Amino acid sequence: MNPTGTGLTRLQEAFVQALGIAPDADFQSIAYGSTRGWDSTAHMTLIAEIEAAFDIMLSSEEVIDLSSFSKAREIVARHGVVLD
Repeated sequence: MNPTGTGLTRLQEAFVQALGIAPDADFQSIAYGSTRGWDSTAHMTLIAEIEAAFDIMLSSEEVIDLSSFSKAREIVARHGVVLD
């Protein structure tokens, strides 16, 4: 991860690393169940990538609730991360 990147860039990089998607993907359309490769194993990898990228710890409820890129933005912002 690039710790000096913007919050939004770091979140996108977490998705790229965990799900193996293209860096230029339409992130707004990424969702669990409809994005190829986002299965339960990749979900836990994604959680780890997000936690490492922002030095945060997601709750069990947040892990379960994280079902799309948009939802990830919402959850990460709740932890005080500025996503510009």
